[in-house]
Amino acid sequence: MTTWFITGISRGLGLALAKAALAEGDTVIGTVRSGRPDLPAERGTLHVLTVDLADAEAAEAAVGQAFAVAGRIDVIVNNAGYGLLGAVEQASDDEVARLFAVDVFAPFRIIRAALPRLRAQGTGHIVNITSIAGRAPGAGSGLYAAAKHALEGLSSSLAQEVGPLGIKVTAVAPGAFRTDFLSSHSIRKSSAEDVAYADSVGRMSSAFDGMAGRQLGDPDRAAQAILAAVRSDTPPLHLLLGSDALNRARSKLDAVIAEIDAWEAVTRSTDFTDRG
Repeated sequence: MTTWFITGISRGLGLALAKAALAEGDTVIGTVRSGRPDLPAERGTLHVLTVDLADAEAAEAAVGQAFAVAGRIDVIVNNAGYGLLGAVEQASDDEVARLFAVDVFAPFRIIRAALPRLRAQGTGHIVNITSIAGRAPGAGSGLYAAAKHALEGLSSSLAQEVGPLGIKVTAVAPGAFRTDFLSSHSIRKSSAEDVAYADSVGRMSSAFDGMAGRQLGDPDRAAQAILAAVRSDTPPLHLLLGSDALNRARSKLDAVIAEIDAWEAVTRSTDFTDRG
């Protein structure tokens, strides 16, 4: 059986993944900020750690606690996080610092603390939950997209560093899933608003409000997809979840390739003409 360390199992995808792993008879060590999640553990074993992941020492200490409880960890899932919506111009330093503390620095610290133990095991799988916003950002999600793009970049480089050591890495980019992510539990709007951005950020914000409860993605199916990736002998480095994520990713790639082609001559013009 597999031993999982999953951050943020109180709700949403983290809750669905913990439930799916427990149903398989696995051991789950999960973090929450407060309370205890409603998770049946008839087949598997559940341990809950109360951790504020914005606290650097607490985040790293949680890794030590998890290994102390289980002896070894097979899969680490950096799932905890939240969104920040609003125009880049309107975001405050405090809002951005808090966002990056939870969405970027907490996963980084957990990975850094876990790697010596995973290297000693000679095996392990790090799963970072990013977002399609980190690959194909839209108006109003600039800071959230920046945080998730950072986690995407970290995952890509990390995979090359730890692959030879027997450790796998997967960055999972979900689209819109029918969780409470669009509620105040998981997404925050910048405290400042400006009518100058009504046609871009304002329109996006209204679309998000109208989407709540009608998202395409099923979190239980997403959990099964992550289980399948982890169980695979050849797991993907990048995994999209949801047809909306797939469509956005393909559109973004097409646009990037078209722009590269359009500016290829300028790109090549910057090389030294003397190749010696």
